[in-house]
Order: sequence, then C-alpha cells, then structure tokens
Amino acid sequence: MNVIIEELHSRGHDVTVLCPSDIWYIKADSPHYKTITVNSSAGFNRQNFKRYIIKTVNMRRYGSSFWSRLSLEYDRLQMFYQVGKELLDMVEDIFDDKELMQSLFDGKYDLVLTDPSVGGGVFLSHRLGLPLVFNVRWTIQGEGHEAIAPFPLSYSPIPRSELTDKMTFMQRVKNFLYYIFTCFQIWYVVEPNYKPFVHRHFGKDVHYMELFQAADIWLMRNDFTFEFPRPTMPNIIYMSGFQCKPSKPLPKELEEFVQSSGEHGVIVMTLGTLVEHLPEDLTEEIAAAFAELPQKVIWRHKGKKPSILGKNTLILDWLPQNDLLGHPKTKVFVAHGGTNGMQEAIYHGVPLVGLPLMFDQQDNFFRMASRGVAKVLDIATVNKNIFLEALKEVLYEPSYREKMKELSSLHRDQPMKPLDQAMFWIEFVMRHKGAAHLRTESYKMSKLQYHSIDVLAFLLTIVLLLFTIIIYVVKCFWRRVFRRGKAKKQ
Repeated sequence: MNVIIEELHSRGHDVTVLCPSDIWYIKADSPHYKTITVNSSAGFNRQNFKRYIIKTVNMRRYGSSFWSRLSLEYDRLQMFYQVGKELLDMVEDIFDDKELMQSLFDGKYDLVLTDPSVGGGVFLSHRLGLPLVFNVRWTIQGEGHEAIAPFPLSYSPIPRSELTDKMTFMQRVKNFLYYIFTCFQIWYVVEPNYKPFVHRHFGKDVHYMELFQAADIWLMRNDFTFEFPRPTMPNIIYMSGFQCKPSKPLPKELEEFVQSSGEHGVIVMTLGTLVEHLPEDLTEEIAAAFAELPQKVIWRHKGKKPSILGKNTLILDWLPQNDLLGHPKTKVFVAHGGTNGMQEAIYHGVPLVGLPLMFDQQDNFFRMASRGVAKVLDIATVNKNIFLEALKEVLYEPSYREKMKELSSLHRDQPMKPLDQAMFWIEFVMRHKGAAHLRTESYKMSKLQYHSIDVLAFLLTIVLLLFTIIIYVVKCFWRRVFRRGKAKKQ
C-alpha cells in the first residue's frame, strides 16, 4: 500500500492513513501522508503473529500427519476468526467516536483506498458515503474474483486446490469439494462476526458482502501471467508487479561479492520479513547443500548461524531483494512464495526454488510450477540432497530460465506501467466521484435471480401448463371421436 501512497503524494494528492495502535509499518511522521491513529487494536499483534508463524513452520516440519495438518488448519481458522472480531471492535470504536467521525466528514475526502482482506475500510467508506477503491488480492471471503466476477467451478480453480484451468472429471470433483470447504470457512469465520455488525450499522436487509461488491474499482494485484484465464469484470484493473522497478546498483561490498562468483553466478535466498529463520535442522541441511555448489549464495537469515557454512555463502540480516533479482549474475531465487517475491521474480526473469510455509504461498508456487518456472519443495520432507538436487535442476536445466524469461516478457509487454494504470483509475474515481458505469448491480440480486432459477421455474411452469392443456384437449377430442364412432355403430 505504501508504494501507491508515495506515488499519490508525488502527484500532489493529500493522503490520510487511518490505522490502529498496533500497526507494524505505518510511521507517525511520514512525509508522504498524515496519520490518524485509533486507540484500539486491530488484532494483528506482531508478537502473537510471529508465534503463530513459528508454530506453523514447526508443525509443517515435524508433524506431517493428517491430524497435525488438520490441527494446523483449525488454528488458522481460529486466528482469522479472532482477527476479524478484534478488527470489527476497532471499527465499532471509530463509529462511536463522534469527534473523529465528524472530522472525517469535515475532511471532504475524495475516496477511500483499502484492502478488502479486512473490512474496516469498506465499512468506513459506506458510513462516510465516499467512493471506494480496492488494493486487492483477497477479500474476507477468499480470492477477489470470487466476490465480484462469475466463477465457473469447471475451469476456475479454488485457491489451495492446486488445480489449473484444465481439469479432469475427478479434478472438478476435487475443486467442488474445496469450494464446499471454502463455504464452511465463511460460515465459521466470517458470518458470526460480520453479519451482526453490518445488521447493527447498515440495516437488517443489508448483506455484508454487498458493501464489498459495491466498490467502484478493484485494483487487482495479479494478472494473467500469474492467474489462470477466468471471467472478469470491467471494474477489475490488473496491476500485477506495480511495486516492481528496475534494479539499482548494489552497495560496493555486496557488488564485489556478487562479481566474485564469476561465470557461476549467484543464488539469492530470503523467506520474507515475517519468517526470520527456519528450524535449526533445516537450516543446517540448506547450508550444507549451498556449500557444495560453485555459485555464490546471498542468504537473508537472522537465526543461529549454521555450523556448516560454505565459504561461498554470505548471510545477511537484510538484503536488497529487488536489486539482487535484477542483477545479471543472479541465477536462482529461493523464496517462500509471497506475492511480492513472485512478482519481482517474474519482472526480472529469475527462476525459482520454493519453500512455501503458510497461507497462499503453496498456491502461488503451484501456479509458478505449472508454468515450468519453479521447483517446489515440502519443508516436511526436504533435506540436503533434495534441496541440492532442486537447485541443480533449476540452475542447469535451461527450460526454467527460458520459460521465466518468456513470462517476464509477457508481463512487461503492456501499454502502461501497472503503477501508472493504478494511478489513472484512482484519479478517475476522484474526477468522476465513482465509477458506477463499470459496476454491475448483480450483487443486489438473490441467488434465484442471479442464476435465473426463477425464470427457469416460470418457463418450466408454462411448458407444463401447455403440456397439460394439450393432453386435456387430446383426451377430450379422443373421447368425442370415440363416442361418435360408438354411436354410428349402434
């Protein structure tokens, strides 16, 4: 979100960021935006979140049984339920703060920009009567397209199902079962929190998803180099890679280390900002595998230093990921599967070795593997040999790099840069006070109306009625003919 905010500021817009007290990254004194901090938690306590992540990683590593995976899934649902509950408590505090709400009304804002993976910004925009723009990949109910566009299960794979748009009969059965599980998650996690909140504040006849579906523009953080082909809508604007940019020169010492790799090149490994280190035994296995390669390795790792660390491996607390991926000597990116890392790898054309850990990361890497640009490993079973073989395969099998270069070329071949496209549509909404002409009103229809079940029932009734009338007429005619024939014989 900060990328978009900085760009808005550079174009002369005034941005106000409304945030809870336990926010992680928002600065109170940024030159790019004004901050209003609500004295309330949104449920994203950093330490609790890190503990959950460590527990998840350890369970993935050491408890790969069916029951441990089921327990992991239950913990995930519980966490999302609790986050949703605390977030809505915060929104309730905002609505109850008459002074704050009056200042927001008096601010005469042009629009609300929010991520619909949480509902706070959605509800605030409707309370203030402002146009709504999403920076979106997920909503509270799942993948963004599912909320706004037609979603045929026959060729639209449910996230985490690890299916493509080309499904066999049994795969379509699997996709349908994943859809049922998604419906269960909504019923268990979302409905108990969001339904009563919306009924209290917006009326008994309002469904909470109607407020999401009424958004003017959906700035979607992917495109069809990453996503499988599917139905879309005119107010969905694809801005995949909007945060990507050409690489800048590396710091002198890091550049010298990269250049020392010679013709072999460099491997970059980072598992994002939330996972600072892996379980020690896995770290040792990875370090031992790296030590056997001729490539130089730059590894973001903040845990205990591995006992077996090759002279070719440089461990850092932080690394300039975009600049390293854009360096011509970078050969492979070892990543966890976050959306930003995937898009930067596509932008710079660097093939991947995946160690997905949680949430959507496995699904993201499945999409990359299905395009032949990534080798994906399971942290429950990975060891030195498996990791080493995966690295060698991606390093020395030309198809990985060739296919990723093709994907990068497709991604870059656009009439407008993704960030410029996002800016155009945000400013479009400002100029026209919304984009109602692009927004379908189908979300106001019932399921019966949306799927034309009422029309089918009406037409079927007419057909049955006509059929009944015809049968009745034929019967009457037959009886009359039969009686006339019988009378002549007599």
